[in-house]
Amino acid sequence: MFKKILVPTDGSPISEKSAKAAIEFAVATKASIVALSVAQLYPYMLMPEAGAMLDLSSYEEAQDQTAQSNADKLKTLAESAKVGCETIVKRGVHPYEEIIATANDMQCDVIWIASHGRRGLDKLLLGSETQRVLAHSTLPVMVYR
Repeated sequence: MFKKILVPTDGSPISEKSAKAAIEFAVATKASIVALSVAQLYPYMLMPEAGAMLDLSSYEEAQDQTAQSNADKLKTLAESAKVGCETIVKRGVHPYEEIIATANDMQCDVIWIASHGRRGLDKLLLGSETQRVLAHSTLPVMVYR
């Protein structure tokens, strides 16, 4: 079955709830967890003109710290349940790409991801990283709601 589970986290309450369920699943199946948090790059980094005008170092530092904190929190939860856990923090404009790449690089068997359950205009405007993972991953994806 599944022996290595990628669990992305953004630090939100639903993400934490999903992580706890993933840990319970890992305990039951004797699996390990790879905790991933993606520090989202400022979207204007794609436009060199905008990047030259802005000092984004404090923004990037804050994103990195938040991502590390999110991954560390998941690791603490896993360790308290005696589940092996590696933490990875990456930077990216599109978290779904980092999620899929990490799952493949770390040879995970499944991606266990939360869904915020956005609908309608919110989903259209905000998008859904979970939906993108589902659309682009070749690995099984467990969606927790």
